[in-house]
Amino acid sequence: MKLGVLSIGERLYSTQRIFKEAKRRGHDVRIIDYTRCVLLFEDHTAKVIYNGEDIGGWPDAIVPRIGTSYTKPGLLVVNQFEKRDAFNIASATGILRSRNKLLTFQHLAQHNVPIPKTVYANSKHLLKEKLNMLNSERIIIKFLEGTHGLGVMLAESRQSAVSIIETMNSLNQMVLLQEFIEEANGADIRAYVVGDSVVASMRRKSNGDFRSNVHRGGSTQPINLTTEEEDIAISSAHSLGLDVAGVDIIRSDRGPLVIEVNSSAGLEGIEGATKVNIAGEIIKYIEQHV
Repeated sequence: MKLGVLSIGERLYSTQRIFKEAKRRGHDVRIIDYTRCVLLFEDHTAKVIYNGEDIGGWPDAIVPRIGTSYTKPGLLVVNQFEKRDAFNIASATGILRSRNKLLTFQHLAQHNVPIPKTVYANSKHLLKEKLNMLNSERIIIKFLEGTHGLGVMLAESRQSAVSIIETMNSLNQMVLLQEFIEEANGADIRAYVVGDSVVASMRRKSNGDFRSNVHRGGSTQPINLTTEEEDIAISSAHSLGLDVAGVDIIRSDRGPLVIEVNSSAGLEGIEGATKVNIAGEIIKYIEQHV
């Protein structure tokens, strides 16, 4: 099998793990810096030029590792490989949906995936109405786009929420408002979905912060999910158009709630915590479909 790993960081842990697992299993694999790809359209054809070579029809499959800072150019390259019939574990549409939290929640709600109460309205004149809909004193405020806990703020009171939101509005920054789940106690679960299975899961606990992301200093430990949590994680990934994804879940008094879906979830933290060869599971899944 010919496999292209689309990544701007050849030495990144996740990129290297997928590359090495593919090589170990005997595949022809290349790391392709998608920011250096040229899309050429001529004679009723579309080509992907990389290092002077048309590689548009080369890979049998691709593994997109698209960074948040390069989402738009990355999606154009991913979409072009899709149109040349390369098997893809994270569709361009799926990546786009996962990068925008509003789009994410729209699709999760459509597929009956449980999520925290979330409010969005672009009009600053509806601020009081939005806050009343949440019926919560402490409020999570999120940028529509962001990762690793960046662009996520906790307002300890409605007065504080108003101040933060007005500041964001003055900067033309759109935000979501979300209820704060007190009983989660600064912890969430990362479930790594590959195909129709959750291959690994870990609990992340904050270190004095309401955000539990490992990048923010949170601790990790392996955890067994309930059948309901596994089903929710798998449904979340599939509802966005992703075969492989990291799904973040919090446990509330009314059951598990999905707070984010990551189309390029990192492997280092969860492989280290669970000792599961997730990169190998990804390659096996691709083999089954190519």
